[in-house]
Amino acid sequence: MFAKKSLGQNFLMHRQTGERIVHAANLSKDAVVLEIGPGTGMLTRELLTQVARVVAVEADGTLVEELRETFAVEIAEERLELIHADIRSFDASVIGETYHLVANIPYYITGEIIRQFLTEKHQPSSMTLLVQKEVAVRIARAEKESLLSLSVKVYGTPSYCFTVPRGAFVPAPNVDSAVLHIKDISRSSFELPEQETQFFTCIRAGFAHKRKRLAKNLEEYWDREVIMGAFEACTIAKDARAEELKLADWLQLARELN
Repeated sequence: MFAKKSLGQNFLMHRQTGERIVHAANLSKDAVVLEIGPGTGMLTRELLTQVARVVAVEADGTLVEELRETFAVEIAEERLELIHADIRSFDASVIGETYHLVANIPYYITGEIIRQFLTEKHQPSSMTLLVQKEVAVRIARAEKESLLSLSVKVYGTPSYCFTVPRGAFVPAPNVDSAVLHIKDISRSSFELPEQETQFFTCIRAGFAHKRKRLAKNLEEYWDREVIMGAFEACTIAKDARAEELKLADWLQLARELN
């Protein structure tokens, strides 16, 4: 089995790690799972022992053919649907029912995939992702917020499950990985669709220049008088920095500014 650098492939080779990932996903027996990049099928096999149906999307045509042979019985039983496609062009609405996302994501598209499915019209109920350890820490464990952590927390509750050493993969990546679980995914933070757009405009402006104070960053979009009025309504210090605000502060600030 040869990994393709162009697809960022690092195959999970430890069955025990696959079992732990499925356990962390906390799935019911009747669950439907969307798996991204099944690779050699290590995680796929564990999922099939625990859930009703798996939809696996694989970009590598060679791997798709091998997976079709390996899981011929499960495909015939319609417990596994194997799709040859780039997940970034995949329409989750074709699943047509409640589903959970479980994946060993290539490092280079981690942020893109997280954003795609959290903002997807047909969102997953939960996401259990094998990602670079540093990314999992920034989202779920860091004391200060970031654009990344807020972009996740506004849709669901993230938690750092466990670390996966680089030796669990072939080829071994240069850094350790970790399993990140995001539960209770929804758009409940937004009463209206435009509030979602306004929130992201606000946080992107706030984090635009790391060395500047929050108020100064926001001046690219709003007048200073409006900003100061919003800060006062939200009881935010005038010299606050973007990373000091919690999610609730950002949601209130976005409403006040707009």
